[in-house]
Amino acid sequence: MNIKTLAMMSLLLLSQNAMAEIVVGFAQVGSESGWRTNFSNDMREEAKRRGITLKFADSQQQQANQIRAVRTFIAMRVDAIVIAPVVETGWTPILRQAQRSDIPVIILDRNIRADEDLYLTRIASDFVEEGVKAAQWLVENEQDECRVVELQGTVGSTAAIDRGTGFNRVIDKHDNITIVRSQTAEFTRNRGKEVMESFLRAEDPNSICALWAHNDEMALGAIQAIKESGLAPGEDIKVISVDGIPDYFLAMANGLANVTVELDPHLGAPTYDVIQRYLKGDTDIPKLIRTTGDVYTQATAAEEYQKRSQ
Repeated sequence: MNIKTLAMMSLLLLSQNAMAEIVVGFAQVGSESGWRTNFSNDMREEAKRRGITLKFADSQQQQANQIRAVRTFIAMRVDAIVIAPVVETGWTPILRQAQRSDIPVIILDRNIRADEDLYLTRIASDFVEEGVKAAQWLVENEQDECRVVELQGTVGSTAAIDRGTGFNRVIDKHDNITIVRSQTAEFTRNRGKEVMESFLRAEDPNSICALWAHNDEMALGAIQAIKESGLAPGEDIKVISVDGIPDYFLAMANGLANVTVELDPHLGAPTYDVIQRYLKGDTDIPKLIRTTGDVYTQATAAEEYQKRSQ
């Protein structure tokens, strides 16, 4: 074989390698909320835009399903694995398997309790800060005694733990604000309605000043329960939440909710940026990449709804 032929073969191999498709496995929590659906859609759309093949697993809010999906991705020899964890604990064994297979893992949205050496980075909002911002709005808008009922997210999830921590950190400094009822509603609208109905039975509805929900879906369910009880959500009971989904902006525009702290669902771009950098040999990647969101109230709700529902 002459030098010219070898050169041509080398160029062909280089061309093939340059065109090699990146395959990413993504173990998503599920589709329990509008925000989660927007997040999943953004991951799909951004992958398509970049020519990345995304292997998507809807884990239906079960960690066991996520672990099975990750195990499948490892067997497939994907280029990278992305996990939006249902809960924080129980990840070390499967992460070690990925590490032994030299497959980088990116943690999205919620956090995990595991050695940082087992994953490449985590990309997420500051959930504690979201809780702080939500509570600060209540403090600024309620000077009288305020009895609060709380709809928590999935037990053991980072969002539920940290949002609660942030909210409590603020109200603990204000004697006029007290959480009188708190229960998980699993981040879903149906459970939000059911749990709020139980709160309204357990407490004198007229004594409840505010509802603090760990996400918009639960808040929207609770709004329906409040309306059915004969009270006016947004007036008789203030409604405070996190996410910033279109349906909640519509509720605010209609005076049925008061405030939400935005959780940006557009995590596709920063995720694939990190993966592509790493696969090109860049190892100078921070262990935590923060995304941020703003506080939105009724004042701009109609305008924001129009933007986000298009």
